[in-house]
Amino acid sequence: MVYEEKDEQYFKELIKESQQLSKDVHSLEIKSFLSGERDSSNAYMTIHSGAGGTEAQDWSFMLYRMYLKWVEKKIFKSEVISLLEGEEAGIKSVTIKVSGLYAYGYLKGESGVHRLVRISPFDSNARRHTSFSSVFVWPEIDEDIQVPIKNEDLRVDTYRASGAGGQHVNKTDSAVRITHLPTGQVVQCQNQRSQHANRQQAMKMLYSVLYQMELDKKQEEQKIMQAGKKANEWGSQIRSYVLHPYKMVKDHRTNLENSQPENVLDGELDHFIEMNLKTRGLNE
Repeated sequence: MVYEEKDEQYFKELIKESQQLSKDVHSLEIKSFLSGERDSSNAYMTIHSGAGGTEAQDWSFMLYRMYLKWVEKKIFKSEVISLLEGEEAGIKSVTIKVSGLYAYGYLKGESGVHRLVRISPFDSNARRHTSFSSVFVWPEIDEDIQVPIKNEDLRVDTYRASGAGGQHVNKTDSAVRITHLPTGQVVQCQNQRSQHANRQQAMKMLYSVLYQMELDKKQEEQKIMQAGKKANEWGSQIRSYVLHPYKMVKDHRTNLENSQPENVLDGELDHFIEMNLKTRGLNE
């Protein structure tokens, strides 16, 4: 009818509506794969640098920045829970809370080892270096969900925080690190203004991560937990980011590639996240 009437304005409106319809259908398709028990929850994400000193620590900071950019693009909120800076550059580890509908569902597939290949900015001989950092993601659980934790199973350490959080963090031993002795899980918090508040936040994270472990055990699906605990070394990476001698980001689970790593590192992660969701959904 559009072609017969040769109505150019109507044709433009039809194209616009069809494009919007395509986006809506795509959005519904992705949400159909976000049907896990905790997929709609907020998420905690921890990034740890692997072996390699300054190189790995700088790579961890690049990943940290990448995820913050992605959070910003999704109009989610992020909060730094704890951050341990590197001696020369970058970060040794960071834990952030990502708040938004389906934050955990989107991010759970990011758990694993991420590999970077580039010409090192810290090498005076301009040699190529390979760096590894691990990412682990778990859901925030509701306060009414009870996870049994015995006081005798906890080791609580306090320390003087550094980095983000305000000037007060350098004046008192307000930061808290809690180790769950039976599982070896460690959580820490430094962003609150008092030791009591930091302990409350750390315990909340511990409840969440232990709940996730129990959920994985019951469902006999430990893929996420195992990916987050893989060694930061060759052969265990889920995604490679190559900046030299060619440019390519490749997800080793889905074989999806992107020849513009600068865009990916600037937060353009949706293609990788969505492909992983589809692959997981079709395999389950």
